[in-house]
Amino acid sequence: MAELPPKETSFVAERRLLVLGTHNKKKGIELRELLGPYGFDLRTLADFSEAIEVEETGETFAENALLKATVQAKHLGCWVLGEDSGLAVDALDGAPGVYSARFSGPEATDESNNQLLLEHLADMPLEQRGAHYTCHVVLSDPMGNVRAEWEECCRGRILFGYHGTGGFGYDPLFEIPEYHMTFGQLGYRVKAVLSHRSRAMRAIIPRLITLAAEAWTGELAESAKK
Repeated sequence: MAELPPKETSFVAERRLLVLGTHNKKKGIELRELLGPYGFDLRTLADFSEAIEVEETGETFAENALLKATVQAKHLGCWVLGEDSGLAVDALDGAPGVYSARFSGPEATDESNNQLLLEHLADMPLEQRGAHYTCHVVLSDPMGNVRAEWEECCRGRILFGYHGTGGFGYDPLFEIPEYHMTFGQLGYRVKAVLSHRSRAMRAIIPRLITLAAEAWTGELAESAKK
């Protein structure tokens, strides 16, 4: 099983500003943990009062990630890493899919989404509750040009109730059969190796490092100027 690099590892000589294109606090924390060892000055959209809400009009995770990255990058004038992810349940023909975050409506919460999912699968036996998480990531330069992108998936199944309090979204329901535990039960170190998001980030990190070393035009982080 792959191991994450030690926290003190840094591959970027000058800390470059990289904006994580999300307002989701828990997702931001997870992305910071995954990218933290590589020496970037990581910010989320919560750090920018001028950040805009990008309308997710795409029909796929790839289309929405592209919008989140390129539209925000041009607006902020920064390098932005856009990410779109969600859950697809086999028995629901791939739903909730791109609507994962708002499955139960415009005012959806993790709990309301999970409850609705359990209701939809109430009569389904365990062997018919297969599902997968998908994560698509896109890196945009300040001009809105796509400089890297990747997509990864993680297979599992939906249990009959909540197990664990870790993670976010559908994590307390999503079991990795090989571990007999949900993402809500697995610790961060394990999830950071297995999850769709960590796999996509690991795949795109070499490109991030190359761009930071050779072609990055984003501003230096304040911490690097001191």
